[in-house]
Amino acid sequence: MTPRHAALQIDPDEVEMSAIRAQGAGGQNVNKVSSAVHLRYDIPASSLPPDVKERLLALRDSRITQEGVLVLKAQQHRTQEMNRTDALARLQALVDSVATPPRARRATKPTYGSKQRRLEGKSQRSEVKSLRGRVRD
Repeated sequence: MTPRHAALQIDPDEVEMSAIRAQGAGGQNVNKVSSAVHLRYDIPASSLPPDVKERLLALRDSRITQEGVLVLKAQQHRTQEMNRTDALARLQALVDSVATPPRARRATKPTYGSKQRRLEGKSQRSEVKSLRGRVRD
């Protein structure tokens, strides 16, 4: 059994952020102020444990590039600081989602009762279908 990772902390030095102009509605303010944030996080070069890196890279997420760099864009809020906080929170949530390894599935056999119920259902269905045929005297 692999050890559970208790609340993995992301090193802020490994996160690269740049301010960009936000898209969408906002009037003149949106054209003047760079309030949106582009967050880039290089997964292979990070200090995360190897198994967590592996699970992060295995995610079928369009925000992860071929080189393994996670790119998040935060533009929900009006201020750059709130967008920065939002981007970091989303990154932390993504890392937390893969922090614990998935439980291994143990193969089980169907119970005797479930087999009987399945066969009973099949025979009932067979009976219904056989009654749909041509009527013979």
